[in-house]
Amino acid sequence: MGTFTDSRDGKTYKTVTIGKQTWMAENLNYEANGSKCYGNDPANAKKYGRLYDWETAKKACPPGWHLPSQAEWQELVNFVGGIGTAGSMLKAKSGWNDYQGRSGNGIDKFEFSALPGGDGSSSGEFGGAGNSGSWWSATEYNAAGAGALDMYRDGADVVVNCYGKTYLYAVRCVKD
Repeated sequence: MGTFTDSRDGKTYKTVTIGKQTWMAENLNYEANGSKCYGNDPANAKKYGRLYDWETAKKACPPGWHLPSQAEWQELVNFVGGIGTAGSMLKAKSGWNDYQGRSGNGIDKFEFSALPGGDGSSSGEFGGAGNSGSWWSATEYNAAGAGALDMYRDGADVVVNCYGKTYLYAVRCVKD
């Protein structure tokens, strides 16, 4: 593990190299126009990072870093064991809610420390904190939708989805 300090606001992020990629080991918490704290509570941004609409997410990573493409997410997923187990490998060891008596936490084998920061909508609604995490990709599917990667408390897998660009999801930056 290493660290990186964002020159724009002085925030320091943990970093981790997994395979040939270097990732931020925390969600981005850069206060860009178009980003929000979950539930509009700054304490949630400190814990989970901020949530971004897709247009903002594409520009939010600091110099030398970028929003990962769907192919870069797939490279990470493949390296940690594939879509069926990547969630348990990448989820943090704590912070995920239990589900039907089973722990929702992962084993965080690669120190990626994915947390369930939930999501938001452009209308100001929030949901899922503690239960799910969604992260944007830079891959656009059509005029209305872009790719994202999801993890849930009740699964060891990751799910690749296409969502409307106005939804608010977390950002993990990958090094250029």
